[in-house]
Amino acid sequence: MADCSRSGGNSCGLNGNRCRPFDNASFAFRCPANCKRVHVLNPHAVGRQEINYRPFVIGGPPEDGSTSSPSTPIYRADSFLCQAAIHAGVIGNDKGGCGVVKLAGEHTNFTSSTAHGIRSIPFDTSFPKSFTFVSNISSDCIKDLRWPLLAVTVIFTTILSICTASCAVFFPTVFALLFFHVGLVSDPPSATGDYAALFSLIIGRFLPAAFVAAVFYRYTVKPQQKDLQGAFFERTILWLGGAWVGSLNNYTFDFIPIQRLTPSDLRAQPGARLALVIIVVLLFSIALGQVWYLRLEGRLPKYLAIYATFVTFLIVCVIVPSLNLRIHHYFLALLLLPGTRVQTRPSLLYQGILVGLFINGTARWGFDSILQTTAALRGDGQLNSLLPNVTSTVSTASNITFQWSLPAKAIQKGYDGLSVLVNDVERW
Repeated sequence: MADCSRSGGNSCGLNGNRCRPFDNASFAFRCPANCKRVHVLNPHAVGRQEINYRPFVIGGPPEDGSTSSPSTPIYRADSFLCQAAIHAGVIGNDKGGCGVVKLAGEHTNFTSSTAHGIRSIPFDTSFPKSFTFVSNISSDCIKDLRWPLLAVTVIFTTILSICTASCAVFFPTVFALLFFHVGLVSDPPSATGDYAALFSLIIGRFLPAAFVAAVFYRYTVKPQQKDLQGAFFERTILWLGGAWVGSLNNYTFDFIPIQRLTPSDLRAQPGARLALVIIVVLLFSIALGQVWYLRLEGRLPKYLAIYATFVTFLIVCVIVPSLNLRIHHYFLALLLLPGTRVQTRPSLLYQGILVGLFINGTARWGFDSILQTTAALRGDGQLNSLLPNVTSTVSTASNITFQWSLPAKAIQKGYDGLSVLVNDVERW
């Protein structure tokens, strides 16, 4: 099964030798649904362009369709395979699908076009490895069943919510069903290899998540849903509906232009800072309402002390040297859940959404650390190391000769290596 994206870094090595063969090979692939939403989250050089926060598909058919082989568009080999398949019309984004890829070797002039909601990237020179899709041949596989399974799970949880008075039966059942639905169906972890490996991974994540859920059930969910006589329809619409909205975060909140809540991403991603301001204002307005209800119940001093502890903890995390605070949405849910204990209709909705966000975060990513090193946050991003000074360049029909000198700061820092990329391929 193919991943929606690709592995980062210079994994192909010098002249791309670790990614051979370049041609005369084919293989079948299967893609999950909703691969179109995947974007590169760090700047990637494609010729003179710097690509970020968009799908990574290089090549395809020309925009005007003027090509000698319109049925076999050519893509650069480092394109996201599943997104290229969507762009070529081999599979659909809603259900995923299967196909057969054929390696086409070196290709020159990858054109740009828009097809099936994806704008491909142009690359006007040669690249040693490319691929195309074999027409009229598909690999036998089962298409993504997330929508039929979603209908079944929604219907079952709705009936359970309406017909069950016991919160001790309702919450654990719904939590387990939503967790396994997210982890196995709607937003499974990437690159798990096969279904056995995927199931093993989700079981490993479910056990600690269930323990944490038992804690916030005891202190937030159970008190809120105590004595809900005659309010089962409200619980179903508000709490259960909110839980589904939160757990399907890859669909419901995917339009928000914040991929990662880090300072560098907020500065670089278009619209991220405005979106963050809107979210903060919205959360502040909700918090004021919850403070009012907590005051009416006489619990405000206790909860002010709890959140003062949370703030102190976050401040300590911020000042820890050599580490960066990263607020994952499962952690955000844990921070905000205590404030949803009050028995009001808005609290039912807020708590359901937060439980859903916790489920989505832990099932999809696990309990990722909230304190991460700069290298871990950067991932496959640029190192921003110093560049050499190119002093002279001589170009001929078949060769490019150039000389360089290292900056003084590079010599002082002890740089002892230099990598030369020509047309996005390491050549020296």
